[in-house]
Amino acid sequence: MSSSLLINLTVLFDKPTGIATYARNTFKSFSSLNPTLLSSQKLGNFFHYAVPDDMTPAQGSRGHFKRLLWTQFKLPQIYQKLKANLIYSPIPEAPLYNECRYVVMCHDLIPLRFPRATSPLTNYFRYVVPQVLKQAKHIICNSEATAKDIVDFYGINSDKITPILLGYDRDNFYPRKESFFKIENPYFLYLGRQDTYKNLKGLINAFAAIPNKEYYLAIAGSKDLRFTPKLEQQIKELKLEDRVVLLDYLDYQELPIVMSKAIALVFPTFWEGFGLPVLEAMACGTPVITSNLASLPEITGDAAILIDPYNTAAITSAMIEIGRDGTMRSQLSQWGIQQAQNFSWHQTGAATKEVLERYI
Repeated sequence: MSSSLLINLTVLFDKPTGIATYARNTFKSFSSLNPTLLSSQKLGNFFHYAVPDDMTPAQGSRGHFKRLLWTQFKLPQIYQKLKANLIYSPIPEAPLYNECRYVVMCHDLIPLRFPRATSPLTNYFRYVVPQVLKQAKHIICNSEATAKDIVDFYGINSDKITPILLGYDRDNFYPRKESFFKIENPYFLYLGRQDTYKNLKGLINAFAAIPNKEYYLAIAGSKDLRFTPKLEQQIKELKLEDRVVLLDYLDYQELPIVMSKAIALVFPTFWEGFGLPVLEAMACGTPVITSNLASLPEITGDAAILIDPYNTAAITSAMIEIGRDGTMRSQLSQWGIQQAQNFSWHQTGAATKEVLERYI
């Protein structure tokens, strides 16, 4: 079966972070376009073209490299074979220097804002992404902050970019009363990757300065050999081994329960393309302390405590205040739930579909 629209879902895997979560939740809105899904697994009632299952973030750098080769050499062949007219990629990857027409999603330019000499992603964003975006028929991104970065870093005309805010799963993220969590003490929660730009070092230092030693800090997210050992060393040096818990990756059903029980989500990242944990926490009625930079003010509106992530004392002060003030916690919980109602995957998918319809 041929289709004029191909949706590239080679990034899907069992333990999704932001990009895979976005990809999995948006394609469902495209059914009326009769797309063909390029995926290693059949999804719903969509047309399906099977692709290898070893090209995902689960395979690390090897998976990324295999996917890049597949994108440049195999995807154009599939495009011709299926007589396609457009590819939609939920990441800034697409076949270059051929006749494939495509629209891509650009989530952030973190590898350029925080370059690492040892990271292949830094060079990819320096030398490949500019060409991918230049050749794209259109670019979708996830916030006004990311749109501005694309213009500033790559000199691309803003008319070619459509910011579409992300959503969340309303069937999973809502205030929960269940309790199965092993931390009995009141705890602050961080959720996300452990990359340096996420500012976990600053968060741990800020937590160490809180006078009340009854509080715990739970850090949820997949452990990473590049970053986790340094965090463990910091925790040990600060003598916080009994009060800082590294939870590793949390199952999807566990997430809202762990969020709902937290005093607050503390997310003091130095930069973010969107910030899904912030939105999901607000939907659970969990107060949020997050950065006053990048996309975060777009997401939270007035429903969170915004801090300068470079000011560790400000993070500490916000945690102390929200821990002490039950009225403030209650107010932020209500505001967060109301703010989250402005977002949904249905809205994200519908807005994305409108863009794709212009180019099929």
